[in-house]
Amino acid sequence: QVQVVESGGGLVQAGDSLRLSCAASGRTFSTYAMGWFRQAPGKEREFVAAVSRSGGNINYADSVKGRFTISRDNAKNSVYLQMNSLKPEDTAVYHCAATGRVDSGFLVYARFYDYWGQGTQVTVSS
Repeated sequence: QVQVVESGGGLVQAGDSLRLSCAASGRTFSTYAMGWFRQAPGKEREFVAAVSRSGGNINYADSVKGRFTISRDNAKNSVYLQMNSLKPEDTAVYHCAATGRVDSGFLVYARFYDYWGQGTQVTVSS
């Protein structure tokens, strides 16, 4: 019942920036925690960043800390991932996810999320 759609991926060079957007349906967006995960070819899905429903709790994977910024705009039912200083190892399909669960202690775990977008491809050339 919650639709999640990502956009903003593309092909960039190392050091460039991209901003991914994720739009979620529903009138209760502000009650959903949102997360970003990525999956590279031949690799397992990994956590990237997450923000609690209130915005008070934010988590980043060590690999992106200091380079990526997650934010949300509840008025637009959207969450964003600003990606700066991109590296070739950031190449992956990026998925946005949403969960209505209230416990923010599990935001880094994919199984905590109930709704997933189709993914958007990010390719970073060297």
